[in-house]
This record gives sequence, C-alpha cells and structure tokens, in this order.
Amino acid sequence: MALRNRFPSAKEIAPPVVEKRPVEIEQHGIKRTDNYQWLRDDNWQDVLRDPSKLRANIRTALEAENAYYEALTNDLNDLRNILLSEMRGRTKEDDSSVPSKDGPWRYSVKYRTGGEFPVYVRTPADGGAEQVLIDGDAESAGSEFYSVRGVSQSPDHRLIAYAEDRLGSEYYTIKVRNAETGENLADEIASADGGGVAWASDSSGFFYIERDDSQRPLRAKYHFLGDDPAKDRLVYEETEDGFFLDIYKSQNGDFVFIHSESQITSEVQFIAANDPTAAPKLIAARENGVEYSLEQHGDEFLIRTNADDAVDFKIVRAPVSSPSRENWSDWIAHEAGVYIAAFVPYKNYFVRYERRNAKPSIVISDYNGDSHEISFDEAAYSLGLRTGHEFDTDTVRFVYESPSTPEQTYDYNMATRERRLLKTREVPSGHDASLYVVERVDAPAADGAKIPVMVLRLKSTQLDGSAPAMLYGYGSYGATIPDSFSPNILSLVDRGVVYAIAHIRGGAAKGRQWYLDGKLDKKMNSFSDFNAAADTLIAKKYTSEKNIVIYGGSAGGLLVAAAVNMKPELYAGVLAAVPFIDVINTISDGDLPLTPPEWEEWGNPITGVEEYEWIAEYSPYENIQYAEYPPIMATAGLTDYRVTYWEPAKWVARLREDAKGGPFTLRINMDAGHGGSAARFQRMEERAHLYAFALKTVGLENAKPVSHDRK
Repeated sequence: MALRNRFPSAKEIAPPVVEKRPVEIEQHGIKRTDNYQWLRDDNWQDVLRDPSKLRANIRTALEAENAYYEALTNDLNDLRNILLSEMRGRTKEDDSSVPSKDGPWRYSVKYRTGGEFPVYVRTPADGGAEQVLIDGDAESAGSEFYSVRGVSQSPDHRLIAYAEDRLGSEYYTIKVRNAETGENLADEIASADGGGVAWASDSSGFFYIERDDSQRPLRAKYHFLGDDPAKDRLVYEETEDGFFLDIYKSQNGDFVFIHSESQITSEVQFIAANDPTAAPKLIAARENGVEYSLEQHGDEFLIRTNADDAVDFKIVRAPVSSPSRENWSDWIAHEAGVYIAAFVPYKNYFVRYERRNAKPSIVISDYNGDSHEISFDEAAYSLGLRTGHEFDTDTVRFVYESPSTPEQTYDYNMATRERRLLKTREVPSGHDASLYVVERVDAPAADGAKIPVMVLRLKSTQLDGSAPAMLYGYGSYGATIPDSFSPNILSLVDRGVVYAIAHIRGGAAKGRQWYLDGKLDKKMNSFSDFNAAADTLIAKKYTSEKNIVIYGGSAGGLLVAAAVNMKPELYAGVLAAVPFIDVINTISDGDLPLTPPEWEEWGNPITGVEEYEWIAEYSPYENIQYAEYPPIMATAGLTDYRVTYWEPAKWVARLREDAKGGPFTLRINMDAGHGGSAARFQRMEERAHLYAFALKTVGLENAKPVSHDRK
C-alpha cells in the first residue's frame, strides 16, 4: 500500500502564507466568508489582454506558489526529465497527417523534427511540389505563447485565413495570406473567435465571430477583403444572456449557418454562401430545451434535434424554402439509448456518429433508408470522423484507436463497404500492444445505475490489490472522454499503474439522459459515481484504498475536488488541472465570461435559493473537511478566461487553512491560459510534472518501465 506524505514536511519546506482578508457574502439570507477573494484582480479583463497589468501583490502571491512547488518537488527533476524523454520517444517528431483532398489540392498538417508547432501545407492533387501555407514554428518567434487555429482555404484556393493567439487568453486575430506568394494581406481582425471563418463562394470575403470585452462570442460579422475591419457588416448580434455564437458552412459549401446556442437551447440562421450580403433567414425560433443543428442536401435541410422528447436525438427533414418547425418531418426516428452525436451528408450517402452503452459507432445510409454499421471488436475504443472538404464522394475517412492500439486512419468506401488503412500512428521508441489488457467494468452506483469504467493495465499486473491506479474523469456538459490511445499515459502504465476512465453521469457516454442525470439538482450523481468507480476498482482487486490518484481538468477538476472532499481517506493523491473549484462564487458572478450560459448546467444561485443550495452542497471551495487529505497538485493559467487563475489559487490557500495532510501545491503558468502551453513538447513537460507528482504519491518515483523490445 502506498504511503502518504512522501513529500517534505511543512517544517522542512514551509508553504506560502497567503494573507487572509475576510469578506462576508450573503445570498438568500445565507452567509459565507471568503478569506481569499482579494486574489481576484478587479482588473482581470485587462490582464487577459496584457498580463503585465496583474496587481503586484497578486503576482507576488502566485510566484510564491510556484517557488514552493519547485522547492517541494525539486527531487523529482530527474524523473520529470525521464518522463519527458519517454513521451518524446513515443512521438514521431516529423509526423504528418494524411492529406485531405479539396479540388485541385491536398491539404495536410505536419511537424518537423524538434518543431513545437504545426506546419500547414498543401500539394497539387495531380502531383507536384509542396507549398508551406502557415509555418507555426516561424510564426511563433518572439512569443512566449503561440497558438494558430481556424486555418481555412478560400474556395478558389488563392487565400488562407487563420487565427493567432499570442497570450493564451483566446482572443484571436484573424489574418489572411496569399497562398501563392506567402505574403499576408493588410486585413487583420482583432478580438475574434478562433473557430475559423466561413468563406463566401466567390472568395471575396468571409463571415466570422467577434468576441466582446468579456470574451463572449456574440457578434457574427462579414468582412470584405480590403475593407477596414472597423466597418465590417454586423450580420447578427446575440443579445440574450447565456447564448453564444458559432459559424460554419454546409458540407456542400452552399450555405453558411449562424448557430446560437445555450446549454439546452439552440437557434440557427442561414445565408446562401453565394449571396453574403443577404440578411440571414431563421430556421426555427428558439424554444427552451429544444436543440437542433443542421446540414443541407439538395432542396432539403437535414436537422438533428431533440424536439418532441427525442432525448437521444433524431434526424428530421425540412424544405430549404420553408424550414420552420411546422414543416419538419421525421426521417431517422429517435431510439432511446442510441445517442446520435453527429452527422454529415454526402451526395449519395449519409453518415452519422452514434453512441450506445458507452461505445461509439459509425452508421452509413443512403437516402432511401438502406443502412449499415462499421463494426469493431475491442472492449473499449474511440472513433473519430474526418468529414473532409468534398461533397460528391463515396469515401468517408475515420480514425480508430483504443487505449492499447495507436491511432489508425482509414478510408471507407461507402458503396463497396471496403476499408483501407492509410496510416498507423508510429511510436518510434516501440510499442508492443500485446503487453496490455483493455477491459470494461461496470461500477454499481448507489441508485443502481451502472457506471462504465475503462481499464488499461499491463498483462503482468497482478489483480491482488497491490497495484496503484490513476482514475480519470470529467462528467459535465454532456462531454464524453474517448477511450483513445494516449502515448503519454503509458509512462504510468508501463510502471505498473492501472489506468482507468470513469464514464460518469454528467457526460453522455450512455446517451443524453446520462448527461441529464448528472447536472443541476442531480449533479451529486457525478461525484458519487466517480467514488463508486474507485470503490469498484478496489473491490475487483485492481488496486486498494489509499493507492489511487485521481485526475481531472477544468470541470474534471471540480469532479476530483468534490470527490476527495467526500472521501479524503480513499485516495493517495489528486491532480486538479485548471480546476473549476470556486463554483458558488463564480456562478454567482454574471460578469464573468462564461457564467450566464453555465446557469443551465449548474443552476442560477443568484435568482433561486434552491439552486444556491444545490451548488453549496458540493462546491469544493466551501466543503473542505477538517480531515487528512492526500497530496494535491493544482495547475492554473494566468490568462485563462474559462477557469480564472484565482479559483485554484484560493482553493489551495483554503486547503492549507481548513484541511490536514497534503501537501497542497499550485503550479501556475504565467504565460498561458486554459489549455496550458500550445507547444507540443512544452505540453509534454507540463504532463511530466503531473505524472511525476502522481508517481511519488504512490511510491513509484524510482520504478522502471517495462521494456517494449520484443527481441
């Protein structure tokens, strides 16, 4: 059994003393005291755009946390370097994606040996020299942080639009490049969303989403190339709290869709891509609780919706000429327990991505009702659709992988039903899949629900309870964590750690109802499900009590923090990456960027006392026990607008005040936001810090990994 407190004691290395400045907060007649609210800079919006504006005393406090973390874990430097070396060794540094055809060109993304950032390239479809479109390594020069997203070629292939972020705050600047000369046009659009643009059919301009001063994507605009962006036409502005905008084109390129969505309600408008100056037309007015998204085929829109109590969604048809709700007709019926997660129409075939009982599938059909499913055999696996750029094709591309099987890219002929393997992810240092076992176990929840748990372990790991484990989870927003291949996690598994993913309620692994049963007044299900998964791993002898490290990021950080509050004695360690931890305060602050849409996920504690009580029951910051806690490592990003830096900073300070045990540490990236570094090897270094901390908590800091050499 692992030993706790393997780190230096507070007497040996004292943690920072964070000043207490009590602030009393009252809501619905209920009072609470926050000693660390001062860590939130009143100037936080300016800090997102210019981190140097962070108040000096807050910067001092954060830097003290980093210094403490470094001193406390200094003995793990060698292990972190070893882990980083292993992760890099499993990465083909000069890798590239399988090219995707778009008219006369094939587009792909590659990396160079030693390069940190993607390089976007294309080659003529009929053969010829490669053209570099966007060189991330070159573009990143001089920036501590760099991210490029939304790379999109114009329909005539002359121009490339792309979005850059140099702070990590996700305020992107859209730029436009001449694909032939490599020179940028004068057009630059600041404060944009990074999701990409939607080009007009004649390549004269594009639609994009603009973010407001609170980072909310609320305005759809159209930019004519060569015009002053300040004069860009406002196409649509969202005015209702809780709704954000997205923009995308139909698979055939004929229409641009402006998608307005909250957590549970959506509304879509459309514009013909060949008439970008036209006013947008509404599909169907928003109706609380009704979600829909659409594509187009011929003279019909194909609409995925949960209307009419289709909890797991159905597909309906509507005429392009009159697509309002009364003209929707069912096409693919709702089937409870079969979650239609996504779909894409091609000229002759219709592809949908479904999930049933925590397993994904791809279903191919024609437009006359004949359908078939692409089958797979492993106990747990992940699928990804690559829709491509073309509409008139009989080929769909998908990616298959499992926790033990590296990513495989296939082209599937929808007419002949033949699959062709195009590429298998290379693991340069060697990977022997036969060393591993991938299993699926069902953990019984307190109310009888069965929680799917994926388990990856070495075949040689004894099922006698002696092995340490890492349990990962998320469980919010209907997101499903894929059972995919992670070359990084093998650094733990190869040292004898059992790795598990708990597909708890709040996610949608078992369908939309699975999500609904883990939100609002049912949110406690997520946390009890997670602890039930840990209990099951113990009962089945995969591991033992006080031998499990739990790991989650963002809302998954909330998950592990709430779980350890409920059962601090169960775990050996906690990794909470950019954790959403200060729930009651954050969701009570309507000025924060993401708060209004969050009310449909967690409840609105401002207007409802009952909803306040739901959140107060589990909010990790207020529910710390005076009990022996395991070591905890939290991370943060200074320019993170999704989970602001002060949430983990406050939590760690309060853990030291209210709990026993630990140590409680915070490692904050002063040059990045929610996702940490966007550079691939720097991301590995960040992961090495987390994994080294985890290995020490279970006594494996000196363990050697199993060999993959079959010789």
